[in-house]
Amino acid sequence: MNRAVSPIVGVLVLLALTVCLAVVVAVGVSGMGLESAGPTGSFDLSADGDRSKIVIDHVAGDAIDVEALSVTIAVNGTELAQQPPVPFVGASGFDGTPDGPFNARADPEWSPGERAGLSVAGTNSPQFATGDSVTVTLAVDGRQIARLETTAT
Repeated sequence: MNRAVSPIVGVLVLLALTVCLAVVVAVGVSGMGLESAGPTGSFDLSADGDRSKIVIDHVAGDAIDVEALSVTIAVNGTELAQQPPVPFVGASGFDGTPDGPFNARADPEWSPGERAGLSVAGTNSPQFATGDSVTVTLAVDGRQIARLETTAT
């Protein structure tokens, strides 16, 4: 082998390693950016202790796909035994059909300005009354998008 060939091979190997390292770093950095942050929104919660009714107003933000939404309700820090399987019609633990986008027959997109509501049945526990703390957690695809709390009136 010629003595002048060794330095050229060494430079080519270093150049190939540098390119490979740059590709690995670029793929890693772009992979971190692929994960979506999910929808964001602003919501208002109200709870009527006399009628066991919970109402959530979508005030602002992204439209929410209700079919990807999960709702968890807690009263004074204790989660209801039966949670609403939104969207639904006639679910166990809830009276009647829910209002707005929580109703399975409605448009599954919950847009700003729309109101969703449901009534907790007497068969669900714990029940809430005026003065109790009601907490509603909204999550889309397992990611929490809002945690709302109010005192039942």
